[in-house]
Amino acid sequence: MRAVPTIAAYALRESLRRRVFLVVAALTLVFLGLYGFGAYKLFQSTEGVEPPAGISADELVGATLFGLAMFATHFLGTVLSVFTTLGAIRGDAERGLLQPLVVRPIGRATFLLARFLGASVVGAVYVVVVFLAAMGLTALAGGWWPDRIAAPALELAFGVVILTALSLLGSVVLSATANGIAVFMLFGAGLVAGLLGQIGEALDSHTLHTIARVTSWAIPFEALYQDALNRITLDTTGFTEWALQLGPFGGAELGGAWLPLWTVAYLAGVLGLAVAAFARRDL
Repeated sequence: MRAVPTIAAYALRESLRRRVFLVVAALTLVFLGLYGFGAYKLFQSTEGVEPPAGISADELVGATLFGLAMFATHFLGTVLSVFTTLGAIRGDAERGLLQPLVVRPIGRATFLLARFLGASVVGAVYVVVVFLAAMGLTALAGGWWPDRIAAPALELAFGVVILTALSLLGSVVLSATANGIAVFMLFGAGLVAGLLGQIGEALDSHTLHTIARVTSWAIPFEALYQDALNRITLDTTGFTEWALQLGPFGGAELGGAWLPLWTVAYLAGVLGLAVAAFARRDL
């Protein structure tokens, strides 16, 4: 297991060489700059505006803006996880880099675990930092704070960890391009599930709501995102609560006590499949 930190560090250096982190950092700075400016202007435009009864203007603006920031953070974290793992196995195997490592010195399972740990730690830390930065910008712009901070940040981070595991599994059997497409299609499926949930909530359609919920639990990074959205306005009541439950790009919905257990089991299953598939792969 001493080789795990070494391999994880190697993977990070490889990402630096390919300027993956540079691209993500540039995108993040652009996003945060635009978000901070937009939040300031929007809060400024609502000053002195008398909202309808039962609606808190600052709560509605702040939670909606921060919900958008959480979606962007979720997406950027996905980009980072995909580009640090999309060619982790098959790409390195085709370049002849794996054979000297996995035959004797460390073994396949250790190599896979090391690549997963390196990419997931970077992705999780990135998501938490961007989440906190967006929260700070929202507070500076309008004085609004989410009702919960730690749980939503950790849920977004764990969602990226699950996406990293899925991308690593895909890298065992798919080419880098195909794997990237597959992971982003899964991310899009989660977005569609959230939108279906919104429509089902608005139309009071049990069928649409059930489809959305089953889909989000089948790809639990979406269920974690929806639960995180719900938690940032957990103490909000009245019409404002109803308006915010629709959420930006995915309905805010409480995951319940089983969600953490399911996501841990899901992650273990994906990593187990990745190890089994890698063990059967010819290098």
